[in-house]
Amino acid sequence: MEKISLLVGRVLLAHIFLIAGIGKITGYAGTQGYMEAMGVPGALLPLVILAEVGGGLALIAGFLTRYAAWGLALFSVISAVIFHLDFSDPMQQILFMKNLAMAGGLIILAAVGAGALSLDARSRWAL
Repeated sequence: MEKISLLVGRVLLAHIFLIAGIGKITGYAGTQGYMEAMGVPGALLPLVILAEVGGGLALIAGFLTRYAAWGLALFSVISAVIFHLDFSDPMQQILFMKNLAMAGGLIILAAVGAGALSLDARSRWAL
């Protein structure tokens, strides 16, 4: 049960990052404009896409999972602070809390690792 639970948990945590990263690719100009409107240089968008797509795929595969989970947890907290700090808007409050909840799940994943159904379990390089 633990093997399947960790695999399903990784996929569910990764899903939002993978879909968001792909959405940023297909809506590149709009995302870049939104970032710049929020005071974030649009030139950082390729790094954001790499973090979301690359981190999401790493979680799904269970590849360098602890590093990917910590990186995405930090990304989630930073994103919450930059983009969802307007607590006068109830939707922004929810999005802020969602990002913190995701960070919490990712930190737990970083602590326990990817589990047996992962590339990490097959590699001597995984920590």
